[in-house]
Amino acid sequence: MDLKLSTLLCFTLLFSTILNPALSERCNPKDKKVLLQIKKAFNDPDVLSSWTPETDCCRWWFDVTCDSMNRVNSLFIYSGRLSGQIPPQVGDLPYLVDLRLHKQPDLTGPIQPSIAKLKNLMSLDLSWTNISGSIPDFLSQLKNLTYLDLSFSNLTGSIPSSLSQLPNLGILHLDRNKLTGPIPESFGEFHFSLISLYLSHNQLSGKIPTSLAKLDSETIDFSRNKLEGDASMLFGLNKTTLIVDLSRNLLEFDLSKVKFPKSLFSLDLNHNKITGSIPVELTQLDLQYLNVSYNRLCGQIPVGGKLQSFDSSTYFHNRCLCGTPLPSCK
Repeated sequence: MDLKLSTLLCFTLLFSTILNPALSERCNPKDKKVLLQIKKAFNDPDVLSSWTPETDCCRWWFDVTCDSMNRVNSLFIYSGRLSGQIPPQVGDLPYLVDLRLHKQPDLTGPIQPSIAKLKNLMSLDLSWTNISGSIPDFLSQLKNLTYLDLSFSNLTGSIPSSLSQLPNLGILHLDRNKLTGPIPESFGEFHFSLISLYLSHNQLSGKIPTSLAKLDSETIDFSRNKLEGDASMLFGLNKTTLIVDLSRNLLEFDLSKVKFPKSLFSLDLNHNKITGSIPVELTQLDLQYLNVSYNRLCGQIPVGGKLQSFDSSTYFHNRCLCGTPLPSCK
């Protein structure tokens, strides 16, 4: 081919691409159509103003990312006032791995059932919204899920035991809702995967299941509920737990009999009905935070470790606890 003719063809192709972006568009047309439907369902909010038919969703649309095959794999809309319920079209993005509609106070209604179609989903974050209703059983169908955050919402009802069927779940946030009923017995089946379990600031009641003795999570937060009875099964010498917060419940067990993991560096047991004495084993831990106030503890605070580095608020309002930093024992 003549060099001049070849150069002319290259320039023609270049200019046609510039004038007609559709010729070079990466975005899969099916995914683009779905995203535009989602935008319409949300009444064309300002936060989605970059979502226009004329531009490439993989290159130019905010809050959207695509994989190497140019399929939409992430939808992360952080704040921006989405209004209404989650559109059913979110279930029509089959390659979605990450779905996060975070800090959306005007997002209402139940968790959209079509989310169950997202078999590749690994992260689901609907936190800091006003979604309501119960936590649906269909979430257990998302077998690739590693992160589930439904915190700071208006969810009610009991926690479905079926969530334990998520084999890869590492982080579970159900805190700051209006959940009732017991912690499911099945949650002991999480012990191979669950790194962090947050159930705080709900209205959960009943006893902590003994099956949770199998749980070896880095963080356990059951604070500000109405849980009763024993919680000693959450601890253990062979566990790797770092943080435990059981504060402001109705728990009642003998603290002196608890075997604490050596990894523990934060322990909050305040406002319960815990009895016994503070075990000397706590002096061997590198505690960065401790609160056992407002319980029914007795005896002298063991000397050593970090126990004297905390002020009196860590220990006060117990039945007969004494010793530094509290008044000396008589």
